[in-house]
Order: sequence, then C-alpha cells, then structure tokens
Amino acid sequence: QVQLVESGGGSVQAGGSLRLSCVASGYNYGKYCMGWFRQAPGKERLGVAAVDSDGRTSYADSVKGRFTISQDNAKNTLYLQMNSLKPEDSAMYYCARGWLGYCVLDRSGFDYWGQGTQVTVSS
Repeated sequence: QVQLVESGGGSVQAGGSLRLSCVASGYNYGKYCMGWFRQAPGKERLGVAAVDSDGRTSYADSVKGRFTISQDNAKNTLYLQMNSLKPEDSAMYYCARGWLGYCVLDRSGFDYWGQGTQVTVSS
C-alpha cells in the first residue's frame, strides 16, 4: 500500500533553515504529482509546494523565494528546503501524493497523506 513518511521537522529560530524529507513506498514513485501542505492549529490545511512528474514546480505565494521543493526519484524521496523561516511558518507539515497527469496545489488534487512533521519557528 502507499506509504509516505516525513522527517526533518523541529524547532528553529526565525531566519533559520530546515529540510524536510518524505520517503514514499508502495507505488511507482516519480510518475505522480507530489506536494507539501501545512496546517497550523485551528486553521485549514494549505498547499505549500508541489512538483509534477516532469519536475515543474509550484509554490504558495507566502513561501516563494524561501522554500524549494525537490525530489530524488532514485531514493523515492521528496524534499522541502525551507530557508529564512518565519514564525508564521510554524505548522504541521504533510507530504502528499497527487494524481497522474494532474498537479495543482490544492487538497482536492491529492489522495494519500503522510502523518506529518512539526515545524516550530520562534521569534
């Protein structure tokens, strides 16, 4: 079955960096849209970044220029490099698998989710 396991979260001061990883298994990685979402307490889960099977990326406006999504198909791993972190970036971050041939940064476009990794940014 499809499994997504995130790691790399933690606590960091504002201006710092973290790199999240998501190891995928149970399907043919590299052919699907993959994405990162985040959810702060009491708020909805929102898209952060996505990458399609051709390597095209999309980002939420709030993270453009600071976050970079990438993947290593040989390792079945998705990454999110987060730089210049701000307190408002604090949230649970989720890795998600989207669909074949369709990649939009919206929850409706993703059908499998990891358990999440917590990111806390202090001021």
